[in-house]
Amino acid sequence: MKYKSIFISDLHLGTRFSQATRFIDFLKHNECDNLFLVGDIIDGWAIKRKFIWPQSHSDVIQKILRQARKGTKVILITGNHDEFLRPFLPIILGDNLEICNEVIYKALNNKTYLITHGDFFDSITMTKKWLAVLGDYGYDIILYINHLLKRIKKILKIRSTWSLSKYVKDNIKSSVSFINDFENVLANHAIQKGYDGIICGHIHKCEHRFIKDIEYLNCGDWVESCTAIVETYEGEFKIIEYLNETSEK
Repeated sequence: MKYKSIFISDLHLGTRFSQATRFIDFLKHNECDNLFLVGDIIDGWAIKRKFIWPQSHSDVIQKILRQARKGTKVILITGNHDEFLRPFLPIILGDNLEICNEVIYKALNNKTYLITHGDFFDSITMTKKWLAVLGDYGYDIILYINHLLKRIKKILKIRSTWSLSKYVKDNIKSSVSFINDFENVLANHAIQKGYDGIICGHIHKCEHRFIKDIEYLNCGDWVESCTAIVETYEGEFKIIEYLNETSEK
């Protein structure tokens, strides 16, 4: 498929749970004029703990650079996990590759969107980094448990898409409260700045809905859900759930 723009976030290259191979397959089957990488593409936090970098992660970088050489406009928005890039911003490499903290995007529907990873609006990440790092450890543990559960279900031939991490995000009161607060803070910021919408990542929860008349779009992640936001040439924003598409083939 060919789109005007594709928005993805939270690929977390440098971790064992990054769905790098699946993301390469996604790029092979989906083209665009503009590719927005909305933060946490490279996980500097995880690499600092333990260096993990399989060939598929290098292949992702090469694929993105190849697309930029062929004319796709690639914009990398930094996130908290790839904050090591921030002291050097903005970075412009050639005509089609730019690295920055945020971008204002005028869509085909004539609406204006702020594209930001979202960590600047997360009070825990900004004021209590130690707690955010601790939470990152906990998330890794949950992902590892998820991995074990998937292996057990495969051995027992159990057809189920139940995910522990998704259950935590959707049902644990503190998690739900954090997500709601995060979304409302972003919506209020958009209202104050006069934007029509927000495109973000950070919380690994893909979403497309209106909050206080602000169009809120979250790209999700490429660790578990493998989701993307796309803008069609008709000016419509859609969610692509690539994990479901490939699992059905």
